[in-house]
Amino acid sequence: MATSSYETAVARMFALGQELAQTPAHKFDLAHMRILLKALGHPERKFPSVLIAGTNGKGSTAATLAAILRASELKTGLYTSPHLVRINERIRVNGEEIRDARFAELQGAIDRVAERLVADGALPWHPSFFEMMTAIAFAEFARQKVDIAVLEVGMGGRLDATNVVEPLVSIITDISLDHQKFLGNTVGEIAREKAGIIRPGGTVVTLPQQPEANDVIGNTILDVGARAVNAVPYVPPVSPGSSQYMAQGVDRQVYRYSLQVMGEQITVETALVGRHQLRNVALAISAAVELSSLGFKQITAHSIERGIRETRWPGRFQVIPARPGWPEMVIDVAHNPAGAWALRAALSERYEDRPLIFVFGAMRDKAIAEMTEILFPLAERVIATRPQNPRAASGEEIRLAAARTHTEIELAEDVGDALRRARALAPQQSVVVITGSIYLAGEVMHSLEPAVEARPPSP
Repeated sequence: MATSSYETAVARMFALGQELAQTPAHKFDLAHMRILLKALGHPERKFPSVLIAGTNGKGSTAATLAAILRASELKTGLYTSPHLVRINERIRVNGEEIRDARFAELQGAIDRVAERLVADGALPWHPSFFEMMTAIAFAEFARQKVDIAVLEVGMGGRLDATNVVEPLVSIITDISLDHQKFLGNTVGEIAREKAGIIRPGGTVVTLPQQPEANDVIGNTILDVGARAVNAVPYVPPVSPGSSQYMAQGVDRQVYRYSLQVMGEQITVETALVGRHQLRNVALAISAAVELSSLGFKQITAHSIERGIRETRWPGRFQVIPARPGWPEMVIDVAHNPAGAWALRAALSERYEDRPLIFVFGAMRDKAIAEMTEILFPLAERVIATRPQNPRAASGEEIRLAAARTHTEIELAEDVGDALRRARALAPQQSVVVITGSIYLAGEVMHSLEPAVEARPPSP
């Protein structure tokens, strides 16, 4: 059977995203996703899974857990979103992105099934971009016969397309305000959507967080009779000297600390920088321990230690070392106030006495004013720019949103211009911080290749 070319498949997928944005009447409905998957032979039932929801830290937790499972010699699927540079990044098996030809083949086949379902009246409209991506991921994981898949919820949880699986373990990461248009205006309302991934009688791994979120998660666990697993034993103490940076070359620094895991003492060594990441690592460790007790005996204290050490998750406080003509850079995908606070803490910890130049771009629907009030006081200079995304705010919109910071903001027409300005303006020993949106981070990574590798290497 002839298949679409890769370029055609990707273009079709992005067109679906634009169609959904222009048709707000399309509602999230898991029934539609189940109809599509039934027509595909239910690929989501052909592998066990872990499902991860939350506002911040989902991707880092998923990447860490997937690395642990690979280090345990389990064939592991990983589904994350959004992507930084290429759409293929979202679907990986044992660290390898789905191949272009395979993506095109699956996209074409599933697209034809979807169109037939719409023509027959089984579906009211074509599945969305994310529903199609999720179906492609499930089909690939089923074909590859993965031992287990780690699935990151796209948005919310209760009505997210990933929530059709029956996970062995559910994980809820830190919850804060984001996507209020879709999920609710309070932390409690958003937590109710995230808690939708908790299964009756299932296992949920989480950590204490904001009281509103704690109440919702706790009550949901009680209501459905789930078993709660607290990852606190795997969070290192925050007292001085309990965890520290350890230099490993000019461009890699890690947290190193000791933990008791599965009755053994291990050394945790993670390149995910920032104390908030220690919570995400703890969630991954706790989930791995639970999976071991559920029959995945390949998971050991040693494989957990190795998997954490081998985890790479680009765009999360990723340091690009200085090189001739270029200053040191930090790329971070912080795109909401909670992410901005985490970035601020990490910058203060690592670059206390060095001047910072911010290149900032954000989507128009984000809390730009709050983010700029958190981050811009750290900056010597700020360059506002606009990523190539129709939802992106203009430099002038960012400047207006940041008015209360009283920061002098220079406008750059596009990301390339912003990088040139930052390079020219950067004084000696300064650090250029690129943040505000995953789309900005991805565009910068693409422009800097091969100086920066956007996709994590296989162990």
